[in-house]
Amino acid sequence: MTTKRRNLRENRDFGSILLWAGQGVLAALFLFAGGMKLIVPADTLTAGPVALPVLFLRFIGFCEVVGAIGLILPGLFRIHRELTPLAAAGLVIIMTGATVVTAIAGDVTPAMVPMLIAVLLVSIGRGRWHRLEAA
Repeated sequence: MTTKRRNLRENRDFGSILLWAGQGVLAALFLFAGGMKLIVPADTLTAGPVALPVLFLRFIGFCEVVGAIGLILPGLFRIHRELTPLAAAGLVIIMTGATVVTAIAGDVTPAMVPMLIAVLLVSIGRGRWHRLEAA
């Protein structure tokens, strides 16, 4: 194997490791956040600075759990791997809404957290999409 080809392969392996690490961390985050929205009592859910309907928050929790599963399982089982970028895109929509709601609630600084998560999700979605096209 030539040196150029070996370096290309090592870069692809490192990129895959980074994508998997990001997917794992974000999937754990969304499983926790979505699971909490599904099991926490309604009084606790509506206690935030912006009052959102309980059913809407439960729906968001369900979408977060399904999105977390979509980040991991298609690649793990190597079936319908095109679902991973779609799951990431759906979670980007949720995080965009979270950024807006957090910014409306008061200070803009806490809104940077969901915005950073959205940027990471965009990176994962693009990375997985480009790997699908290359395969």
